[in-house]
Amino acid sequence: MFQPKPMSKLLIVASKQQLEPVITELYRLNIFHIDDYVEKGDEQWDGFKIGMPMKGADTISSSLVKIRSIASAFGIGSNQTDTVAKARIQELKRSIEQDLPTIAEEVEKLLSQRTKLEISAKEYEQRIEALKPFIDAPFPMELLRGYDSVSCLAGTVKGQVTITVPHEIWVNPLKTGAFITLAVKNTDLPAVERSLLDVQLQKAAIPEETGYAPAVIAEHEKKIAAINAEIETLTAKMGVIKEKHQHFLMSSEELLTSDIEQAEAPLRFATTDLAFAVVGWVPGDQVTKVYENLDRVCAGKVYVTELEIEDYNDGPPVEYNNPDFAHPSELFMDIYSRPKYTEVDPTLLMSIVYPIMFGLILGDVGYGAILLIMSLGLRSMVKGNEAGTQLINVLRNCSVSSIIFGVIFSEFLGFSLPWAPLWFSRHIPIGVATEGAVHHASAIPQLLVVSIWIGILHISLGRIWGALNASRMEHGHHKSLKMYANIGWILVMWGIIIMIWSKFPIMLMPDLTTMPELAGGLNIATIAGAIMLILGLAFIARENVLDLMEVPTIISHVLSYTRLIAVGLSSVAIALVTNFIAIGLIINPQLENLTPLGIVLIIVGVVVFLFGHTLNTALGILGGGLHPLRLHYVEFFTKFYRGGGKKYNPFGMIRKLTEQN
Repeated sequence: MFQPKPMSKLLIVASKQQLEPVITELYRLNIFHIDDYVEKGDEQWDGFKIGMPMKGADTISSSLVKIRSIASAFGIGSNQTDTVAKARIQELKRSIEQDLPTIAEEVEKLLSQRTKLEISAKEYEQRIEALKPFIDAPFPMELLRGYDSVSCLAGTVKGQVTITVPHEIWVNPLKTGAFITLAVKNTDLPAVERSLLDVQLQKAAIPEETGYAPAVIAEHEKKIAAINAEIETLTAKMGVIKEKHQHFLMSSEELLTSDIEQAEAPLRFATTDLAFAVVGWVPGDQVTKVYENLDRVCAGKVYVTELEIEDYNDGPPVEYNNPDFAHPSELFMDIYSRPKYTEVDPTLLMSIVYPIMFGLILGDVGYGAILLIMSLGLRSMVKGNEAGTQLINVLRNCSVSSIIFGVIFSEFLGFSLPWAPLWFSRHIPIGVATEGAVHHASAIPQLLVVSIWIGILHISLGRIWGALNASRMEHGHHKSLKMYANIGWILVMWGIIIMIWSKFPIMLMPDLTTMPELAGGLNIATIAGAIMLILGLAFIARENVLDLMEVPTIISHVLSYTRLIAVGLSSVAIALVTNFIAIGLIINPQLENLTPLGIVLIIVGVVVFLFGHTLNTALGILGGGLHPLRLHYVEFFTKFYRGGGKKYNPFGMIRKLTEQN
C-alpha cells in the first residue's frame, strides 16, 4: 500500500525460431517490462549484439504513416471513436490491404486540392492588403508603372512632405502622418529619396494590378468567396469520408501500432546468429503466468529464469500499488517524481490528506457543489486522456471534501446554513457587528492552532518515513547516520514544541506550565524538551554539521501550515463582502420601495453577486489546489522523499478497438 508493486527480474532465452511466438505472447500478456539491451562490451554478454527488426516492418511502418497522416488531416483520435464494436484482426488486415490505398489516394487528392485553394485564397488576401492603402486613390493602378524616364514611390510618412523638383504627388492623410504616392523623373529620384528620409518614409510595394483599387479589391473578394465555397465542398467530401472510415482508420492505427512494436521488438533484445535473450521485469505475482504461457506457445523450447536483483534502488521499474480511490493522486506524484522502488510511496496518504486540506481552505457547500458539477460536466471532455481524467477525479474528491467541511462550518456561498457550525466557525463580521458575529470570529485562533497541529503531525510523519527510507536505501555507516539524523530532526522539533508548551499555555495544546519545577525556574517539561533538543542537534551534526543552519526552518515549516486557515478565511471574507455589497447595499434597499430604477439596481446587484462568487470560485480552486500541493512538495516531501523511479511500462497494449478472431 505504501510500497510499489513487488517486481521480479526474468531472463528469457530461446532459439531464433521461437522469436516471433515469444514476442507475440509477451505483447499479448502486457506485463513484461523490457530492459533494453545495450552493447557495453560486458563479458557476460560476449558474442551478443542488438537484434534486427522482423520481416515486414518496413511495410507496416509505411501503412502506419499513411493512416496517421489521414487521421491527422481529419483531426481524429482513438478517444473519439466508438469502442463498443471492436474490429476483428484478420478481417481488418484484409481491409488494410484492399481499402487503405484507395482511401489514402482519395484523401491525398482532396487534401492537395484544398491546399492549393487555400494557398490561392491567401495570395488574393495578400493582394487585397497591398491594395488597401490605395483604396482612395483617384487613379488606376497601372498608371504607377511602365515608364522609362519616370519612377513612382509609395509609402507612409511622418510630417509635411516638401519636394523642390518637378513631381506629381497624392497624399492620403492618416491618424499619424500620411500615405503618399509620388512620381518624379529618374534623374531627380536620389535627391527626392534623401529629402523623404527627413519625414521617415516607410516604402510600400506598388501592386501589380490594373484598374482602380476598390474595383480590384471587390474582384479579388469575389474570387476568395468562390474559392472558399470550393474549400467548403471539399471539406464536406472529407467529412463524408471521415464519417465512413473513422472507426476503420483508428482500428487500423491500433492494429498497425501493435504490429510495428512487435516487429521492432528485436531491436531491444540481445541476439546471436542462432539465439536471442531478453531481460525484463514483471510483477511478482505474475511470474508463474509468464512461465506457463511461454512454455505453452514455444512447446517447452524456451528457457525462463528469475534473476537475482543486485540493486533495488536503480533496478526495478515502479508500478503504483494503491487502492482505486488513490489513483487520481498518482498524477501529482508523477509531476513531482515517481518513487524509487524501495522507498515509501506517499500516494495513498496524499490522496487522503490533499482533499482534506482543500476542504479546510474552501469549506463551503455552495462552492463545493459548483466544483462537483464542474467535475462531472468536464468528464466527457477529457475522455481518453488519462492525465485529464485523473485531474477531474481529484477535483471531484476535493469538491466532496469542500461540501463536507461546508456542512461542518455551516457555510453556503458566504451565508450561514440553518444550523450552528458543527466544529469551529469561520464566519467574519462583515457589515453588522452582532454578538453572534463576534463569537464566530473568536474561533479563528482555534482554527489556526488546528492547522499548526496538522503541520506538526505531517512533518513528524515525514521524518519518520525519512528514517525508514534510510534503513531501506542506504548502506553501511551512512545508513545509521541518515537514520539518526531524521530521528534528530524529530527530537529537535518536538523538543522546541515541548519547551514552548512548558512556558506558554496554548489553546488546544497540552498545558505543561503547571508541571513541578526542578531547578532555576525550569520544570520537568522544559528540561525534557531541552534534552531532546540537544540530543537531536547532536544526531543531526553527526551526519553534517552544516545542516544545523537549517534548524530555524523547523518553526517556519510548521507555521507554513497556517495557510490552510488563512487562505480559507480570505475566501470567506470575499464571499461575505460580495453578499454584503450585492444584497445588503444594492438589492435589499431597493426591495423596500420598488421603482424602475430600483429594478435596474437589483439586476446590477445580481450581476455583482454572480461575478463575485464566480471570481471567488476561481480563486478557491487556485488557492485550494496549489497551497496543499505546495505543503506536500516543499514541507512534507523534502523530509523523506527522493523520487527518480523508472515508470513500469510493459511491452504490449490494452486493445480498445481490435480483438483477436
